[in-house]
Amino acid sequence: MADKKSPASGWPIIQGDYHSGSADSCVAVCTFGSHLDEQGICDAGAAICGSCKTENLGLEKLIANTISNPNIRFVIFCGTEVKGHLSGQSLKALHENGVEGGKIVGSQGAIAFIENLDAAAIERFQQQVEIINIMESEDMGAITAKITECAGKDPGAFEGDAMVVEVSDEDGGAGGEGEGVEAEMSGELALIHARMKAIQMMVTDMGYRNRYAAGVYSGKVEGVMIGLVISFVLLGFLLMG
Repeated sequence: MADKKSPASGWPIIQGDYHSGSADSCVAVCTFGSHLDEQGICDAGAAICGSCKTENLGLEKLIANTISNPNIRFVIFCGTEVKGHLSGQSLKALHENGVEGGKIVGSQGAIAFIENLDAAAIERFQQQVEIINIMESEDMGAITAKITECAGKDPGAFEGDAMVVEVSDEDGGAGGEGEGVEAEMSGELALIHARMKAIQMMVTDMGYRNRYAAGVYSGKVEGVMIGLVISFVLLGFLLMG
C-alpha cells in the first residue's frame, strides 16, 4: 500500500460547493460548470469532488484544499467548461505555466487574477498533482474508471507535509461569514472586470511613461541652461581678452 500522510487539521480546510470522501485517496475530481453526483464520485474513491465556476477565487479554493492534503496526487478535470470564465482552461494553464504579475500565464479567462496564493503554493500544486483531463465528459462510468485507474498507480503521499494557505473573499475574508461562498458572475460582467483591470494597468503604465518623459524634458532644459551659462562665460572671457 502507498504511504499516506495526515492532511491539515479539519481538511477540507476551505468551505465550498463540494463533497468529500476519504482523505487517504490520491484523487480529486473537479466538475467545473457541471453539477454531477458528487457524493457518488466520492463513494467511487475520490477524496473530494466539486464544481469550480470562477478562474480566480474558485481556483484558489481548489488549490488550497489540494495542497493541504499531500495524499492527493491526481486532479481529474470533467464536466462542462464555464463560459466566459473558462475555469478549466485557466487551471490547466496555471498548472503548466504558473502566474506572472498576478495573472495566470496563458489563461483565456476574463478575470484570471490570483491574489491569495503565493509562488510557493502555486509551485507546490504544480509539483504535487498530475492533471487528468476528460473535460466535457459527464459520464459517471468514464469518471469512475479514471478514479480507479489513478488509484491503481497511486505514488503515495507527496514528500512535503500539508501546506495551509488562507483564501479570503470579498464577503468576509478568511474565516469570515462569507467564506466558501463562490459568487457566480456572468460572462459579460467578467469581461467588464477584465477590461477595467486592463485599463487600470494601462493608466499605471501611462503614469510611468509620463514621469519618464517629464524627467527627460527636465534633463533637456537643465542641459540647455548649463550650455547657455557656459557659452556666456566663454563669450565674456573672449570679450575681455
